[in-house]
Formats: sequence, structure tokens, C-alpha cells
Amino acid sequence: MRKPFQRKPKEKKSKNSEKKEITSLVDADYNRKKLFKKGVNLMADERLEDAVEVFEQALRIDPDNIETLMKLGYARFHLDDHSESLKVYDRILDIDVTNPEAWNLKGLVHYEQKKYAKALDAVEKAVESDPIYGMAWYNRGCYQSLLNQVPEALDSLKRSIEIDVKNARKSMRDRDFLNVRTEEGFKRIEEVVVLESIRQGYHTIGAIVWTTYIDSIDVEKALRKLMNKGLIVQNEKRDGLHRIPVWDLTPDVAKKMGEEKKGLFGITTKKLPTPVKNLKSLSEAIQIAREAIEEEDVDKALDIFDEFIETSKSGNQMIENFFDQHREIRLWKIRLKDRGVDYIIDHKEKMLDLFDNIESTVTKKLREEVV
Repeated sequence: MRKPFQRKPKEKKSKNSEKKEITSLVDADYNRKKLFKKGVNLMADERLEDAVEVFEQALRIDPDNIETLMKLGYARFHLDDHSESLKVYDRILDIDVTNPEAWNLKGLVHYEQKKYAKALDAVEKAVESDPIYGMAWYNRGCYQSLLNQVPEALDSLKRSIEIDVKNARKSMRDRDFLNVRTEEGFKRIEEVVVLESIRQGYHTIGAIVWTTYIDSIDVEKALRKLMNKGLIVQNEKRDGLHRIPVWDLTPDVAKKMGEEKKGLFGITTKKLPTPVKNLKSLSEAIQIAREAIEEEDVDKALDIFDEFIETSKSGNQMIENFFDQHREIRLWKIRLKDRGVDYIIDHKEKMLDLFDNIESTVTKKLREEVV
């Protein structure tokens, strides 16, 4: 036991404490970075009001730090404090008037306020500042659609897809594009999405509907148009006593596009795994996770959560099909490290419900023909 007021021997000073002391002396921004990290962690835990307070403390150290201001504005935005959020983004733009992210986020605030003309004006400046900012182009298309600027909305959407093809599939379920969905230009985007789905290894109508979020009638129309253009061919596959239609790229198109094959949950592989194998892998992880939670075994839970988080494991599958659940499990892992078994006890029912829902969806998808 260390005696009161006894001087600690120098040779026993830990390397970590020496490193921390040196860091705090050499790095003048050390305290701001520490507060910034704390604020980000609070945001991840959805403690937004606490995060705002911490970011404001960090700004007392460096009032013009754009990184901190950006997070403060975002936290206020999610608290529905739109006026204060706009003030923060305007403050960033006073420092750097060409900051594309600040213009884009300012547009999102106006969008939430249903001030679509102001939202469009802001996002216009975002794409002017960064012509390859895909999300800003996508948002530009949304605002133009809401303002019934149909040709312009289609042009913006197409530009966003050229930058990031994922925006094509995203637009299929985005209600902001309702005003342009009947346009021929949008139907061509649907064809691109269906063609990409087939390229990735989804060959039946059910599988294409599931992966693209396009309804079955529009999928069938897109398939007919793609066949008429000579891009795909229809074949049949035996399913017990029945034959079901499947669609494949024509050999020439497959060669040009570089045909990929994906498993049930979207992982690209050299050899297409069977749906049963994919289901078994994820289902086994779910069962282990449930056991860990029910047993209140923190180490076991932390270990198995990696299966759902790491991209080298099932992380990509989770992001692709269970994005919100993937984010929730990541948060749980952070909280488990901080609070241990108490966190499991307080959130056990919520955790079990989440894994039950994932397993239910996985089991349902197993019944669908994917290849």
C-alpha cells in the first residue's frame, strides 16, 4: 500500500503516463482532440445533447476548427435544432466558403424544413465546389424532383450514378423521386440496376426484386427491354417438378462487364457459395450471439460480435442487408467494453429481439432462389 504524501519513485513511472505527459505538452491541440473524440463517442451512443456540450467545450479551445464545427452542426441537426445547425454551417462557410460538405449539409437542413428551393440553392454550391461529390449530386436530383424539375432531376441522378453506381439502387426506393419514376429516363436507370443485379449473380425475379427494391412488374418490364436490346437471355432452371425462368447476361455482355457471382448476402466470391452455406454461417453466429447474451458472457459476446462487424467476416453482408442492425451491434461492442455485464443486463431483451429479427429475415431469404 502506498503511503500518503509519499513521493512516487521515478523508476516506477509507467511508459504510458510518460507518453501521455509528453503528448499533452507537445501537442497544443491535445485537449481539443480528446474532447472531439469524446463527443463522437457520445453521438455514437445517441447522447446528442451531451455531444453538443462537449463539442462546444472543444470549440472554446479552437473556435475555428472545421472538424469540430461539422460534428456540432450535425448533432444539432439530429436534435431538430435547425436554426442553430444552420448557424454552425454558416460559420464554417465564413471560414471556407468552398467547403462542399457544409453546403450539402446546409441543404439537408433546408430539406428537413421542406424549403426545397433553398435546399437546391445550397447543394448547387456543393457541386460547384466539388464536381465529383456524388452524394451532393444525388441530393440535387432529389430537390429538383420535389420542385418538379423533372429533366434536371434525371440529369443530376444520372451524374450521381456515374460517380457512384450504388446511387442507382438507392434511388429505386427513394420517395423523393416519385415525380420522375414514370419518365423514360428513370426507366432506363431501372434497367441499369436490373442488369447490374444479374451481373452480380441474381438471376430470378424474386432475387432481383429483393436486391434492387424494384417491384416485380417493373422488373419484368426491365427484363423484356434488356432482352430486346440483346443484353440478356432467358433460360430455365429445374426446381423439383417445375421449371422456373432465369436470366443471364449474353456471353458478349458478360465478357465486357466482367460477370461477378455473389452469395446469398452479397459477398463477391470466385466460386458462388450455396445459399445453405451462407445461411448456416450467419445462423450459427446468431445462435452463438444469443447464447452469449443469455449467459451474460461479455467476452463471448465481444468475440462473436466481430462476426457481424468485421468486413473480413460477415460485415459486408450485414452492411448490405441489415445496415441499421450492423450499426447497432457496433455500438453494443463499444458499450460492452465500457460497462461490461451491466450493459448486457440492461439491454438483454433489445439485443435478443434484434438477433431474432435478423434470423427471421435470413430464414425467409433462404427459401428464395438466388442463382
